[in-house]
Amino acid sequence: MSKTKLVKKLDAIFSKYIRWYYADDNGYVSCYTCHVSKPVKEMQAGHFQSRRHYSVRWDIKYGNVKPQCVKCNMFEQGQQFIFGNKLKAEIGEDRFNELIQLANTSVKRSQDDYKEMIEYYKSELNKLM
Repeated sequence: MSKTKLVKKLDAIFSKYIRWYYADDNGYVSCYTCHVSKPVKEMQAGHFQSRRHYSVRWDIKYGNVKPQCVKCNMFEQGQQFIFGNKLKAEIGEDRFNELIQLANTSVKRSQDDYKEMIEYYKSELNKLM
């Protein structure tokens, strides 16, 4: 499988993992930035630091990725200002600055790295469902 296809597959699994990780027992999840609650399938995985930053694209350590509604994530550019302020309050200024620094670091991953990440998030997702 090509690297592009592996990234696409990882994105899909990771997005589902993020949404289910934050979901309640009824399969509803709140938007991180506007707090609207909707079924998991109607939400997206929003990023504070853009997905173009591969070093934090699938980040769970710093909280770079949270559930967002389509309105906030797509039509309001991820509500980055609100997202950032809320995240900074949650993780503290030092960790917040580490996240930004890490986002600006390049990372090289092999196809095997992507395959391992896919299997890891599949396994974690199965624990949530």
